[in-house]
Amino acid sequence: MSTSNEVFTPEEQVILSSYVTNTDRSVFVLTNLPEVIKGALFSRYSRSTLGLRTLLLRDFIQEKESRFSDMQTGSNQSDSAKKTELAIESAQKFYDRILDGYGDDSIGELGGAHLALENISILATKTVEDARIGGSPLEKSTRYVTFAKKITGLSGNEEFRFYQEPTLLNSAHRDLYLETCRNLFETYVRFTEPLRTHVRKQLPRDPEISQAAYDRSVRARGFDIIRGLLPSATLTNMGVFGNGRFFETLIMKLRTEPFGELNEIGQFAFEELAKVIPSFVRRAEAGHRHFQDFQNFSLAQQKLISNFYSKYLGQLKADPAEAVRLVDFDPEAETKLLAALLYTHSGLTLQQIRERVRALPDSEKTRLIEETVALRNHRRH
Repeated sequence: MSTSNEVFTPEEQVILSSYVTNTDRSVFVLTNLPEVIKGALFSRYSRSTLGLRTLLLRDFIQEKESRFSDMQTGSNQSDSAKKTELAIESAQKFYDRILDGYGDDSIGELGGAHLALENISILATKTVEDARIGGSPLEKSTRYVTFAKKITGLSGNEEFRFYQEPTLLNSAHRDLYLETCRNLFETYVRFTEPLRTHVRKQLPRDPEISQAAYDRSVRARGFDIIRGLLPSATLTNMGVFGNGRFFETLIMKLRTEPFGELNEIGQFAFEELAKVIPSFVRRAEAGHRHFQDFQNFSLAQQKLISNFYSKYLGQLKADPAEAVRLVDFDPEAETKLLAALLYTHSGLTLQQIRERVRALPDSEKTRLIEETVALRNHRRH
């Protein structure tokens, strides 16, 4: 496995060396290639008997239609980014043809991008984070960063950082909404220092811990206590790395949501991602038949469920209930957990193991769970 079956001339090795970490081993990494090329290359790779480096050399580097030389990301020229963008646009049909002809939807997982979303509501971040498969979101921390600073609002006055939804501000709920958000932020600001003082009293500094480290810890614990006051409309920032398939699906979902902020995020995300991974998000464009089909499905589903609710549940009144209550749990959870742990150490069927575990004394089941948990020295175990 250590040696590749591919053989390249000295000239070809020089050319390839800028784009692969080696030219003679069976395991290597691609470098200095735009996402659209990497995705198209792997798409072609999945339907070929040739090695990846051979395909890169033959079907891309030496193929004029690919505009490969214009897309080299290693250039130090000041206009290299614009040059790359124009080259990708010019060769769009070439890459779309490869992606459509040599792969399925999973090919969209072979190219990705880093997307920054700034000044969006915490509510919006949850919608992005819920579309998690294929994406890796990282949100501005409410535990380590203060949200007390004001910004210039729509009226030109200083305002706390929360989303002012136009439809809501034009409704009868405007004053209540603004008053509630402002009151929550004012409480957040007012409690910040008293809570830090409380934390210091409860957790005095260990002499072995530096003052700087202790102050950071106090600050984080203080924010940890009061961050629950922040409304879901709080404006924040987040970064998302995702593959093309993730972004395509995310954009389509955002565009079909009932909230204007999410629709706007979807449109802006499409516009920016289309500059770097156009072949992977093209089907999320508002006029594309793929998006139109998704939109029609979403509307039909909403109508179906809404009608069913109106028919069978619409006349019911909500019962008084506690704010938080357990509505369901799995009584077999411990048995299933232990059976799963034991399964890889046995030649028995999973059903046999579960039956045996059910018959064990509770003390033995508890002991195995506790001893297994005790092996974890930190959260990465």
